[in-house]
Amino acid sequence: MVKIARWNHDGRTYSGFVSGDSCHALPQGQTVNGLLESGLEATLRLAEQTLRQSTPTPLADVELLAPLVPATIRDFVAFEEHVEGVRKSIDGAAGVVPEWYEAPTFYFTNPHTARATGEVIGVPAGCNELDFETEVAAVVGHVPGSNGSNLSAAQAHRHIFGYTVLNDWSARDVQRREMKVGLGPCKGKDFASTLGPWIVTADEFGHQHDDEGFLPLSMTVEVNGVIIGQDLLSNMAWPFAELVAYASQDSVVRPGDVLGSGTCGSGCLAELWGRTGSKTPPPLRTGDAVRMSVEGIGTIENTVGERRDAMTRVPAKPRARARTAQPASRGL
Repeated sequence: MVKIARWNHDGRTYSGFVSGDSCHALPQGQTVNGLLESGLEATLRLAEQTLRQSTPTPLADVELLAPLVPATIRDFVAFEEHVEGVRKSIDGAAGVVPEWYEAPTFYFTNPHTARATGEVIGVPAGCNELDFETEVAAVVGHVPGSNGSNLSAAQAHRHIFGYTVLNDWSARDVQRREMKVGLGPCKGKDFASTLGPWIVTADEFGHQHDDEGFLPLSMTVEVNGVIIGQDLLSNMAWPFAELVAYASQDSVVRPGDVLGSGTCGSGCLAELWGRTGSKTPPPLRTGDAVRMSVEGIGTIENTVGERRDAMTRVPAKPRARARTAQPASRGL
């Protein structure tokens, strides 16, 4: 199995491959994002050469980083069960809107706040309902001869370089307020997204796709060692190839783009709150450990840190609405 990672060791940052319990570094200057630019086939050839020729470093001795520096992060909402529960939790409505079934929906989140397994995730200012979201993300790589635009599902499938685990951290009370504006989440989401522990290349899953292109991988999330949710990745309403294809329509997907599946069924607290009508299990608190595992990909775990004490809301300035522009006065 080829696993691609980034790590710190002895004061330096490395990119390379993880095999078994060992890390095999690329020559200095070569990066994971460079591998994505070169494409999957070239990367697999390089991995074989690197594993044969490099001096391994024990995995236990390194500090894993987020496995790539994302170019963009699009996060879909592809699990019907999740939509049902969270919609009731966020706005009190029941069921799924008809438009959800018509096409996959996503939002863009912040690629600059990608975090690694093992990091402490602080509670953002103004948040009293910190939550997690259990997801798998597809990572886009280069395909020779393709510009990444207006792809068919078959073409998009070739653009999937590999998969990683994604935790889309969420400040639910902040999200609930801002989504009433009708534009989508912003500060309720953009403070942290955990990616990792590495990228497993897409060829490792070629034999596991069913006839419709879904991957039946088990997904589990625990808080402080207690299982909160479990699901199968194949319960998505669209396979990843269709998500990538949709993202590319009248647009473009590029190497380094990350596309999240959306939260699996029972994969977050807000969904459970919507189903039970109570905050059970409770929102995350400082010291809680959140652990997510996806079959064939790996496990990420983060501890919740302190809440930042700050006022971040900026109320609108009251304004008189002039119907015509007033000319600027001119001095003599």
